[in-house]
Amino acid sequence: MAKLKIGIIGCGGIANQKHFPALKANANLCEIVAFCDIVKERAVQAAKEFGAEDAKIYTDYRELLKDKSIDIVHVCTPNVSHSEITVAAFEADKNVYCEKPMAHNTVEAEKMMEAWKKSGKKFTVGYQNRFRQEVQNLHNACQNGELGEVYYGKAHAVRRRGVPTWGVFPDKSQQGGGPLIDIGTHALDITLWCMDNYDVKSVSGSVFYKLGNLQQATEGNLFGPWDPKTFEVEDSAMGFIKMKDGATINLEASWALNVLESREASTTLCGTLAGAEIHSGMSHSKNELIYNRGRNGQLMEETLSPVGGVAYFGGGGGAEGTVDCEQWLLSVQNNTEPLVQPEEAFMVTKILDAIYRSAEEGKEIVFE
Repeated sequence: MAKLKIGIIGCGGIANQKHFPALKANANLCEIVAFCDIVKERAVQAAKEFGAEDAKIYTDYRELLKDKSIDIVHVCTPNVSHSEITVAAFEADKNVYCEKPMAHNTVEAEKMMEAWKKSGKKFTVGYQNRFRQEVQNLHNACQNGELGEVYYGKAHAVRRRGVPTWGVFPDKSQQGGGPLIDIGTHALDITLWCMDNYDVKSVSGSVFYKLGNLQQATEGNLFGPWDPKTFEVEDSAMGFIKMKDGATINLEASWALNVLESREASTTLCGTLAGAEIHSGMSHSKNELIYNRGRNGQLMEETLSPVGGVAYFGGGGGAEGTVDCEQWLLSVQNNTEPLVQPEEAFMVTKILDAIYRSAEEGKEIVFE
């Protein structure tokens, strides 16, 4: 079978740290034939390292989408442009892998969903943390009923000091928000997916702008001091999500918070038969999955500690990124469904948007 032809829109950090290595690792299934970036030099460099021999370079994504030979487009641009580019890609008859989050608000995500449904093409969003071994194990346990009814969850995305100091992360006009939309999105996706509960009743939230503009708060940041003068987004946010069946989720997200433990892309689940926690992030040298339950008259803990990483700070694509990419390519090739369904990613965006709205309006947001 012929290799799938890939076009990349956005050749910045996430493309280089995740998409390019993962696609290269699946070179038996695909080849990158087009690279687009508003900074031409970035596209040129990416093409040299990861592209097909005759790969094309663009600075306007609209020109790339005119190439009828391209089967799949990966959207790796700042959050606020996800919707515009994805909609255009569907209208150009392309399959789309969009980086997380789907969009920076519900209105834009709805446009993407409408365009996808009209297109008949494949669509997925970059929640590669689902493919980590411990997340897969926990999801399987939930599906098998080993935790019983899961009625309470915590989605953890807390960094003590891990403010990204590159790209447009602190720019609200480009990203739409800070840690809630950046890393909170992964923790929420894992929690919702394992609970298999997307039927939301209401959302309440608090959003804090406390440390971003303090020069002294930059001390000890993992990526070096940030510029308080250009820090426009929140430094932390908390959400409380009520489901229609009574289950609840607490979501915590921060780039900078005066707390001892950092947990990122982690979850805590409480069920009627057992509980489970995933520990990962800056406070943990390795990812852990810990089940807790009563057995033989005593409280017991069972621990799994597979090898795996949370983020792509060191490059290399990561095992979960490679597996995510493979199943996505096979879903297009074999006309099957990708693991991350658009409807699920849409609900993540809708909840995050509701947390921002709740904080701004000072009230609970009730879902229809």
